[in-house]
Amino acid sequence: MTDAQVLDLVRSGLVLGAKVSAPLLIASLVVGVAISLLQTVTQIQEMTLTFVPKLVVSAVIILLAGNWMMHEMVTWVTNLWGGIPEMVS
Repeated sequence: MTDAQVLDLVRSGLVLGAKVSAPLLIASLVVGVAISLLQTVTQIQEMTLTFVPKLVVSAVIILLAGNWMMHEMVTWVTNLWGGIPEMVS
């Protein structure tokens, strides 16, 4: 296995991680900013107020995009395992 192959595997793994986690992170960011704006406007300083909406949005995103996320990860791992014979030789 060459250095280029290792770097390609690491790169593709990082890209996959970013692609799969992006929907959850973006949705949590949007909800967090919206709740923070609401807290600022109403001067409610409750620390746990952002937890429940983020949890609900994360669950909805997993329900909606979970199948796609799992498909992407399974495809990547299948390609990884299928490429092992070429890496060894």
